[in-house]
Amino acid sequence: MAAEIGRTASKHQSSECGKATSLSSLGGDVGLENRVVVATELEEQSRQQQSQYQQRQSPPPPPSPQQQQQQHPHERTSSTTVQLRKTLVKTTTTTSTTPPCRNRKPFATAPTSGINQQTPTADVTSTAEAVIEVPGAIKTTINIGFAMNHVNDQENLKQLSLAPVQVNEVEEMDTQEETPNDGGGDGTDNRPMNGEPELACIVQDQEMEEDEARSEATFRYTVENISKMKDSQLSPACYVRNLPWKIMVMPRSSQTQERQPQRSLGFFLQCNGESESTSWSCYAVAELRLLSCKEGQELFSRKIQHLFYSKENDWGFSHFMTWQDVLDPDRGFIKDDSITLEVHVVADAPHGVSWDSKKHTGYVGLKNQGATCYMNSLLQTLYFTNQLRKAVYKMPTESDDSSKSVALALQRVFHELQFSDKPVGTKKLTKSFGWETLDSFMQHDVQEFLRVLLDKLESKMKGTCVEGTVPKLFEGKMVSFIKCKNIDYKSTRVETFYDIQLNIKGKKSIYESFSDYVSTESLDGDNKYDAGEHGLQEAEKGVIFSSFPPVLHLHLMRFQYDPVTDCSVKFNDRFEFYEKISLGKYLQNKEPTSADYTLHAVLVHSGDNHGGHYVVFINPAGDGKWCKFDDDVVSRCTKQEAIEHNYGGQDEDMSMAVKHCTNAYMLVYIRNSELENVLQEVKEEDIPQELVERLQEEKRLEQIRRKERTEAYLYMTVNVILEDSFDGHQGNDLYDPEHALYRVFRVRKQATVHDFLEILSDSLKYPIEQIRIWPFTQRSNQTCRPSVIEPEADLQKSIIDCAENHNPWNVFVELVPPDSDMTALPPFDKDTDVLLFFKLYDPKNKKIHYCGHNYMSVTAKVQELIPILNERAGFPPDTELALYEEIKPNLVEKIDNLTEPLEKVLEELMDGDIIVFQKEGDNDMYELPTCRDYFKDLFYRVEVTFCDKTIPNDPGFTMELSLRMTYDQMAKAVAQRVGTDPYLLQFFKCQNYKDSPGHPLKCTFEGTLKELVSYCKSKVKKLFYQQLSIRVNELENKKQFKCIWVGPSLKEEKEIILYPNKNGTVATLLEEAKKQVELSENGSGKLRILEINCNKLLPGPRDEVSLDNLNASGTKLYRIEEIPNDELNLAEDEMLVPVAHFHKDVFSTFGIPFFFKIKHGEPFHKMKDRLLKKLGVQEKEFEKFKFAVVSMGKPQFIIDSPDHCIDMTDFLPHTGTSPHRPWLGLEHVNKAPKRSRINYLEKAIKIYN
Repeated sequence: MAAEIGRTASKHQSSECGKATSLSSLGGDVGLENRVVVATELEEQSRQQQSQYQQRQSPPPPPSPQQQQQQHPHERTSSTTVQLRKTLVKTTTTTSTTPPCRNRKPFATAPTSGINQQTPTADVTSTAEAVIEVPGAIKTTINIGFAMNHVNDQENLKQLSLAPVQVNEVEEMDTQEETPNDGGGDGTDNRPMNGEPELACIVQDQEMEEDEARSEATFRYTVENISKMKDSQLSPACYVRNLPWKIMVMPRSSQTQERQPQRSLGFFLQCNGESESTSWSCYAVAELRLLSCKEGQELFSRKIQHLFYSKENDWGFSHFMTWQDVLDPDRGFIKDDSITLEVHVVADAPHGVSWDSKKHTGYVGLKNQGATCYMNSLLQTLYFTNQLRKAVYKMPTESDDSSKSVALALQRVFHELQFSDKPVGTKKLTKSFGWETLDSFMQHDVQEFLRVLLDKLESKMKGTCVEGTVPKLFEGKMVSFIKCKNIDYKSTRVETFYDIQLNIKGKKSIYESFSDYVSTESLDGDNKYDAGEHGLQEAEKGVIFSSFPPVLHLHLMRFQYDPVTDCSVKFNDRFEFYEKISLGKYLQNKEPTSADYTLHAVLVHSGDNHGGHYVVFINPAGDGKWCKFDDDVVSRCTKQEAIEHNYGGQDEDMSMAVKHCTNAYMLVYIRNSELENVLQEVKEEDIPQELVERLQEEKRLEQIRRKERTEAYLYMTVNVILEDSFDGHQGNDLYDPEHALYRVFRVRKQATVHDFLEILSDSLKYPIEQIRIWPFTQRSNQTCRPSVIEPEADLQKSIIDCAENHNPWNVFVELVPPDSDMTALPPFDKDTDVLLFFKLYDPKNKKIHYCGHNYMSVTAKVQELIPILNERAGFPPDTELALYEEIKPNLVEKIDNLTEPLEKVLEELMDGDIIVFQKEGDNDMYELPTCRDYFKDLFYRVEVTFCDKTIPNDPGFTMELSLRMTYDQMAKAVAQRVGTDPYLLQFFKCQNYKDSPGHPLKCTFEGTLKELVSYCKSKVKKLFYQQLSIRVNELENKKQFKCIWVGPSLKEEKEIILYPNKNGTVATLLEEAKKQVELSENGSGKLRILEINCNKLLPGPRDEVSLDNLNASGTKLYRIEEIPNDELNLAEDEMLVPVAHFHKDVFSTFGIPFFFKIKHGEPFHKMKDRLLKKLGVQEKEFEKFKFAVVSMGKPQFIIDSPDHCIDMTDFLPHTGTSPHRPWLGLEHVNKAPKRSRINYLEKAIKIYN
């Protein structure tokens, strides 16, 4: 059979379905290699758009081999503009009684990317006519998409046991609002609420515009002079979902399998082709048709589904039909050298474009924070439970913290959903839950979130006027019972529920699931019921509903544990549910009102157990008019889309044997008798006025903050430091910039310094003449000191110029002393005066005290400072002082010549210089006798964090130590902090590129602390320590040995750390172990060491082996145990064999292995009895065990027959092979709890506030 798939001009075969391109754009052939390169380049370019879409849509199923052959993107060309004559045909929108036939699979088939250039255009001599029409009932034969030659379609269909599919097209969906009679209004200014028709979307002038927002349409394009067609052509646009859709047609050249040239018709659907935006995307399903000109002749059609976006804005078939067949008059597709192409397209609401959900539906969506679609779907469902919304509004929140109140945050979201015109954010709501940013990016189970949220709301409503609303709406009751069959005894218990979990596996419909839920289970045989004084009785166990709530939440259990794969999997099987259901037969007793329910919401999950996307279909008024809520996009949809398309199962509509990964996950039903009450209108007057005012005030403040952010570039920050901030500072300079207490001012950059002085005067309540600004200046010697502002020139400068573009700008503001009689600060001459600051050093307490500042003449002698300093320090006037100049870190020089002027004595005298003084005298008794020693010690001080090595992720504690400290000094300081002996501490360096302890430090280390922490890359210096039970100097002569201790019951293992002598042997190790373990009362008192590798047992080293030869690493470790009495002395016909547990595979070992004594010739059943006694398991459980002799990784299962006896030779090592001996394998299920895995899907949802 000749394949229909066309070829490019190259020798490589191309696929058929994909993007449209004229080969002339590439100047010739497009080889496979080129296409691979192109695909790789474009894959990287489109990754952002694809990942953005994958947040919203389920991952696409893998295409079938036939699809892979059909679909392929092609390259475009750019030439002159196509001149088309448009024929305007007025469209008539009618309401369809039959829902539109839409594809059920909302996923995009992942295409191969292609070169994407400008829209293909060409000079066309023929006249093209476009006809846009409402779909009528056209008899259509659908080509099911297999790669086959159209000549042999019928023959191939027979081979595939398939018949041509006949479908009737349906009328397009009416997306317009119902237009009530306009009575002119009463002149009042009423705010439109979401869900209410707005004037803007119901006036007749916008009827056509609203029509462009429809979800589906059919349009045609007639190509004339088809036999002379050389370049691609585009049809006029037809608008669907407010996007322009065009038919693209072009001639294509390829080669057959016999390498014969073949010409074909390329047929594509283009979406939004002329847009320059890169953020939009729109998923659509379309049928491409070539209409027949002969009466009674069937048209030729093919279907596509695709996610259209900027890089792949067209999709279709590069070889839709051979050129020969198109031009063949007998086929009936050509008439007067013209063909008519038709497209029926059904599109979802687009993302990334200005889709006005409020205008098209009356409702708005919720923004997705990253993976919060599950929450958005549920919030929309709760919002449209109007009775709950009204109760949430009435919750008292006047005194609640706006950032932590869940009730207030929910009120805010509901209020914005009701009155906003744009999608509503949920960040404040998730913040009120106490979630960090990461929690918002973790996808959770919607049913779990519903339970947690309703529980939180119920608790918050207690003690308020709306207490009991949640149980009144959602709480039902069921009776669990156990009824004995042979005696009159019955046990019952009434339970409440907020949702019902229905099993869907193997169930066809919702009624089958309810029947399964209330089915009874027989308790008989070994599972009889203990009826107390009646003993064990046969009984039946089950549940029956006693009452159903007004709002019924049904959780369809699509995620269940699969024992085959040992993980949770999603079941995508078809499961039918209905718009109307009756649940009366599942009730214990008939209720006053019938248990008839109407479907209100369908929560849909796309994806698998690893993640996916949630959307929700809601019937807001309960009248069968449905809307689809996909995060921030809301669109109207049909009842068929909301219900039938979410049954799950296979997608027959696209004729692909692909399982649906998009299906209903949760259903919300409302009791018919409660519909009017539950869906009661929520009016503006139902919202407390104080809540409205608070939300309006929040919005006003948010607008102010937004304005501040937009105008932030006009302002700068000025950090003001007053003199009292210098008190207590113990370091270099006058303050620590990282810990200073600033007074922060936001000042316009173009404001003058004088303007800033006025701001300071108003804020500090000081007149301007009592304020002087001294900007901090960074000097070249790594110091930061105040500098002068010229009174005349600088006061009129702008702040940003004076700050030399530093933002923030730190300044010292000098004020008149509060106890002073001065009305203004003394004058300061920058040419003759200098600003000096003073510090007093106390050698006894190793403290620095700030002693103020003073203006001094540069010609003043140093000795003139003595009386000033004595007065500041409170010393007698004649006290002798030693003066030092603080030049820079680790450089403090003593001033010896006190009779010289300041300008000669002080190095490069500048404003902001610091004089440090102390009493002259005998200070040698102190550790740091002079301020020079103090600042030198300060220079070497560093903050070191010490973390306990034995505690995972220990935050530790931080100490300020000197880098010149010795090991003993450091150990003494840490021991004092921990409260132990310095010799009972062992220290470890932090590994350079890994935040974990390295090798232990020897207590004889002769270096300094600087050598231990100087290599640390991070700013935080870190060391690890551990507390010891023996002195560290003794430990260094011993070897640390970790091993496992197992008691005689073989039930528990524990890790022990032994410290034998370094030059010891295994015998000394076992003696050391006896000091730490508890031996059996009647045991042998002798220990042995064994080697464990992957839960299998190997003989340990002999007693005389040196400890240096023992290396435990990787999966290998050592175990010490007491030798059982019966294993001390073995007879000639006895031996010890290793025993291990495994499940299915001998390499999947688990549990505690052990040695077991066997006897040659012993009956197998007797050995099993001894083994059962040793293991201590239940006899029932032991019956499920299988036994195998495992040799060379292969199990030989033992046949449990009465005459089978043990043969010792089965357990002897094979000659010339590995020394590892065969072992006895116990094959059974591992019932031990598995190690928990870190998985964001497994993290429980919590609302913390």
